[in-house]
Amino acid sequence: MKPLILALALLAAACASAAPTAAPIQLGVSHTLQSNVLDEAREINVWLPPGYSEGAERYTVLYLIDGGVEQDFPHIAGLGQLGAVSYTYAPLIIVGVKTGTRIAELTPPPADQRFRAAFPNAGGSARFREFLRTEVIPFIDARYRTTESRAVIGESLAGLFVVDTFLNEPGLFSDYVAVSPSLWWDDRALARASALLLRQQPGSSRRLYLSIADEGGTMRDGVDIFRAAVEAAPTRATLRFSDRSTGETHATTFHPAALDALRWLYATPPYDYGPTPWWMIEGGTPPAN
Repeated sequence: MKPLILALALLAAACASAAPTAAPIQLGVSHTLQSNVLDEAREINVWLPPGYSEGAERYTVLYLIDGGVEQDFPHIAGLGQLGAVSYTYAPLIIVGVKTGTRIAELTPPPADQRFRAAFPNAGGSARFREFLRTEVIPFIDARYRTTESRAVIGESLAGLFVVDTFLNEPGLFSDYVAVSPSLWWDDRALARASALLLRQQPGSSRRLYLSIADEGGTMRDGVDIFRAAVEAAPTRATLRFSDRSTGETHATTFHPAALDALRWLYATPPYDYGPTPWWMIEGGTPPAN
């Protein structure tokens, strides 16, 4: 072999042997739950906080509606990781529940004929809630170290489902996060009924995080009606409202609003970093040995 060809062959071999290896990054565990309520198998995704396998601690569970791997699970799991490494809010178990046809599974039955005609398959929120109550929550509680405290989070139609659950089955969760909920549904029927539904509930220590982006129209009006009802019944829940209409759109609001909600609901004392190091002080010098 000629010297130049030999050198090139050796170089190629060296480069091949030094090529970086690749491995998938594991974000969590995906379960397939056969549901009798839904009469089908459903994807349930779980993210566990760092150190879970080495300890015995129990954790609050955050149930994410629209929690499929191709839905909102990856970025909300990322917020779980952020809380764990930044010490700004408590570690959580995050459970993503995948939805199918969202308008069918996450809406209460409409009374307005326009909505019944436009969305003939809608109205399955009670059934989906039964799925959570009787199958998903027991499945998670049996397999993971959970506490009695649990939360639910969702945006858009999933946010509507969160509000629907807050009003119609308030004891199912301790904390509720509704980001830009689709309270335009059924010409704001759920929002209009909220004052009466809240009056029928006993006092509660529940907490509700509610936000709205720049959607406007009947969506904003529905949120405003619902917000006023909750504010008029302060013993039913502690409310935090975040008006994000000047900085977020419907497409951008979920992640920052979810972060804000977790910082409010599960805040931890500020981390003690100790004395300020010399390199962060103007003109500072290292201490003498």
